[in-house]
Amino acid sequence: MKEAMEIVQTMDFWGARIANPLPVVLVKGEGVWVTDVEGNRYLDMLAGFSVLNQGHRHPQIINALMEQAQRLTLTSRSFYNDQTGTFFKKICELTGFEKVLPMNTGAEAVETAVKAVRKWALTVKGIPENMAEIIVCANNFAGRTITLISFSTVQQYQHGFGPFTPGFTIVPFGDAVALEEAISPNTAAVLMEPIQGEGGIIVPPAGYLRQVREITQKHGVLMVLDEVQTGFGRTGKLFACQHEGVKPDILVVGKALGGGVYPVSAVLADDSIMSVFSPGDHGSTFAGNPLAAAVGLAAMEVVVNEKLSERSAELGDYFMEKLVDINSPYVREIRGKGLFVGVEIKPESGYARYFCEKLLHQGILCKDAHQQVIRFAPPLVITKDELDWALEIIQRVLTEPLYSNANG
Repeated sequence: MKEAMEIVQTMDFWGARIANPLPVVLVKGEGVWVTDVEGNRYLDMLAGFSVLNQGHRHPQIINALMEQAQRLTLTSRSFYNDQTGTFFKKICELTGFEKVLPMNTGAEAVETAVKAVRKWALTVKGIPENMAEIIVCANNFAGRTITLISFSTVQQYQHGFGPFTPGFTIVPFGDAVALEEAISPNTAAVLMEPIQGEGGIIVPPAGYLRQVREITQKHGVLMVLDEVQTGFGRTGKLFACQHEGVKPDILVVGKALGGGVYPVSAVLADDSIMSVFSPGDHGSTFAGNPLAAAVGLAAMEVVVNEKLSERSAELGDYFMEKLVDINSPYVREIRGKGLFVGVEIKPESGYARYFCEKLLHQGILCKDAHQQVIRFAPPLVITKDELDWALEIIQRVLTEPLYSNANG
């Protein structure tokens, strides 16, 4: 306990206060399990916000990282290397797009998509320069850069960080009529998450994405889907848009593409969009480096070869059914797709963090979203037995008296 407290105090003293972590100090991870500094084991039911779909330290991904690290780690985009082209081919074939533009983080990839949309608006659609508009949805989360918080509807994400980037129109999520009414001659694209993760696992009405696809095609507007968190099997399909048979014009991916060991993200589109970029228009020192390419290749292979999308679909349905069966007096709603589940706590029952802390004390790691929602998103390599073990604890925590000291 003393060692853990010293680590927490050191981090809090020297680090900028931008997070409010649960009080646990982790030192090791393997599969779906992590161990703290005192030797206690926990079932990871957050997976680094869907970064660890393949689990902690998947052997195939770790081997790819180590083998490439012993050969060549970085060339920048000034030179070719023997890994990145293979990565480009693999991800384009997997997603069905003609071109890829690699980046590092999800936020960088969304920023890149915004730049692609704006240049396309000027050079292809003919929207006057500096007049392009992008429609986004309320309660969105795309990252923390100035441009991305400029279209956030969460006051805390914006407070004190203005002035903001113009050019965004906000409509309600899940309302296709409102979206179509917001389209103007200067509208270049619609940018959205197929399921809002940070917003509290908000699932739109059935058929919504299909409606948005039809509306965007009707009006000559690009559809951009941010699948940074929902991609690579998280919702029970390789990509969440596949639940409705939708293919966007631009697909943004990240998180699990790096297999939990390295930041890898990408923007995918056909050549008719990607050709708006010329050398010098955009770039990144680290993006597409050989180490990232090797890791990304292994990460994709694990998702496909181990059928993690199918596992997420099967276990996600089972998990949701069992959560509903708990019939907790504190729960307002349970929602999600695949192993991407939100449990919304009634306001009168307090905040979700209270329940997350109770679960922590009993060996389960999860995190709250927007104060009232418990997010459950375990690594997709989780077994049914491990899920059943978690469900017993979740049931106990969601049914025992509030503020009880029993079991921690």
